[in-house]
Amino acid sequence: MAPYTLLVLLVALERLAELVTARRNAAWSRRHGASEYGGGHYPVMVLLHTGLLAGCLAETALADRPFVPVLGWPMLALALAAQGLRWWCIATLGPRWNTRVIVVPGLPRVDRGPYHLLAHPNYLAVVAEGIALPLVHGNWLTATGFTLLNLPLLAVRLRCENAALATLPAPAAAPALR
Repeated sequence: MAPYTLLVLLVALERLAELVTARRNAAWSRRHGASEYGGGHYPVMVLLHTGLLAGCLAETALADRPFVPVLGWPMLALALAAQGLRWWCIATLGPRWNTRVIVVPGLPRVDRGPYHLLAHPNYLAVVAEGIALPLVHGNWLTATGFTLLNLPLLAVRLRCENAALATLPAPAAAPALR
């Protein structure tokens, strides 16, 4: 198996781990009275992210893209850094992290870890990965297509998430649930 194919398959396995984590966290959130916001865009997001992985493999095969070390190695480092940032976000939010927009009423907005630095650090990881993962193997069409399709989706997602987060109290105003 080619190293790039293996990389993309490992990212796919990571996505499955995210979905398992999200399902467990959604159940926790619902037990604590959570509400979901903006579920209508979720299937589009799943389709786009699945398309990213498929596009990486298809473009490599169909366009016979070679590995170019001067581009590939820095993009691999960026893709791995995006994974690290994503899991830092997951660890920081704990059971409140989800692939859907689900908030537990009364819990304060998280302002530690990467959320101390950025309001939405996970989306920085998504944007970085959407560019870097395809470019590890020179798949510029996939990188461009994903990025252009992700921008309007990300705008919808940010509006939805910001509206949901606006329902939460300030960080110091509420006790945390265990």
